[in-house]
Formats: sequence, C-alpha cells, structure tokens
Amino acid sequence: MNKRFKSCAALVAVLLFAATGADAAADVAHIFWKDLRPAKQAVAEDANLPMIAAKLPDHGETLSLTLRDRNIQLAGYALPVDREGDLVYQFLLVPWTGACSHMPTPPPNQIVLVTPAHAYKMTEAYEPVSVTGVLKPGMEKSQLFILDGVSIVQSGYTVRRAEVASVDTVPDTVTLPVNSPWNFLNKKKN
Repeated sequence: MNKRFKSCAALVAVLLFAATGADAAADVAHIFWKDLRPAKQAVAEDANLPMIAAKLPDHGETLSLTLRDRNIQLAGYALPVDREGDLVYQFLLVPWTGACSHMPTPPPNQIVLVTPAHAYKMTEAYEPVSVTGVLKPGMEKSQLFILDGVSIVQSGYTVRRAEVASVDTVPDTVTLPVNSPWNFLNKKKN
C-alpha cells in the first residue's frame, strides 16, 4: 500500500508540475520589434534604414508601456556588452545585424538590454537569439566596447534574469538595403 501511495503521489506531482509549466508558458507574450515602438512611428524601412534616433521626432524615446512587467519572448541579434571569452553576462538585443557597432544606433525603443539568468555561451557577435523574461521599460545607458573605441548606447527596455536560446532566424528582422556597406551581414551563414 505504501508503494502504491508513493507512486500515486509521484504521478500527481508530475501532473501538477506539467500543468503549472504549461500555464507559465501560456503566459508568455510572443512579441515583435514593432510592439516596442508607438504604432505611429515609422518602421525601419520607411525611415530609410538605418533608422536612427535623430530621424525621429521623439528621438525614439517613446516606449510601449502596455508591455510593462509582462513576461515576453522576443527574437533579435545579440551584441555583447559584458563578456569573458565566449561567456556573455549582458548583451544588447537589436533588430538587425550591424546595429550599434557598425552603423548608427537604432532608437532606444528598438534596443533591449538583456541580463541572462545564466551566462550565455555566444559563438559570435550578432548571434540570433530568443529572449524570454519580464520586460521593463526605462532608459538605460551601456558602454559598448568596439574596435574603434567605446560607444555609449541607450536602451529603452531591460530584461533581467532572461532565458536565452539560440535561434535560426529572427522573424521580423530588418534587411539592410543593397547599397549599405554592411549588407554582407544579410547573407545567411552556412
């Protein structure tokens, strides 16, 4: 009888864990980059990429407060801010490759400062990743170390204790124009 009770208790525990895990996954809002800017703000293609803060009337500082404290999932390109070797402790999530280091910075409402729950092993800058965690609107400045010096980048959102996963593609990525000196970043890696 005792073994049967333990087996039933274990089964109930597994079922409860599976049910709460499914509920937690259902609470994640899968968002796109457009969700982080006001609806009336131009998309990157309309602003003649690169969409830079100087081209926008509000300098890209108008944030979406409807997503405040929501558990979100967003795919983008990771640009390391704090790293040691291939372990990354903090990075900027941006909507296109080359943003911030190789071309003018996107507006703050198109940059997310991400602190992974665990150091993320990154093989290259601008690695496509998916970030899941609680979105906090608010301006933050980060020092980005690039080949030609230090750049200060302002992000409009943060996700701390984020779960980070590598992805093959970013569904709403902005493709650089053919005449961009950085269009080689559009090419898929084999």
